[in-house]
Amino acid sequence: MFLPDRLVATGDRLAAPVSRLDTHLPTLARFVFAAVLLPYFWASGATKLGDGLFGFLQPSLGAYAQIFPKAMEAVGYDVSQLTIYHWAVVTAGTWAEFLLPLAIVLGLLTRLAALGMIGFVTLQSLTDLYGHGGIEHAETLGAWFDRAPDGVILDQRAFWVFVLILLVVKGGGALSLDRLLFRNAPSARPAAPQPAP
Repeated sequence: MFLPDRLVATGDRLAAPVSRLDTHLPTLARFVFAAVLLPYFWASGATKLGDGLFGFLQPSLGAYAQIFPKAMEAVGYDVSQLTIYHWAVVTAGTWAEFLLPLAIVLGLLTRLAALGMIGFVTLQSLTDLYGHGGIEHAETLGAWFDRAPDGVILDQRAFWVFVLILLVVKGGGALSLDRLLFRNAPSARPAAPQPAP
């Protein structure tokens, strides 16, 4: 046995106990999401709510400015000059910041919620880059394969999306509402490995 083979075999032997934790990865990913991103998205969503009981149907001026910065500037920050399309996007975006993270934390329709969050993070990143001018500032954009992992867009959000991809692939895990409510549904279990061609 060659040295590399021995090293691989030793590594496999040492990692065997840890590899049994594979079934708990979705629960861990949901916990990390709850600890790191849930407060972020809910705080952001709260800034978009309008006043009063029906504030979730009448987003704040700041919500429009965050989501449609250039359109708001063009109309002098007068929301009444925007269209029903703008209202629908801002309202849906506000609701998404509350409902999608909640679904992920609860493990309810986890794969669908994680796909929705990937789309949300993508749109959020594009808005930050092009709507708010982040593309013009390298320090905001960040860069992969550099020595500074503190760029906001590329570096940070790659980790966010990685956690979400894990949930798309693995589902909600053993401690999820998916498992409780949809026990026999494929989405309640990890994806089955596909046979090699």
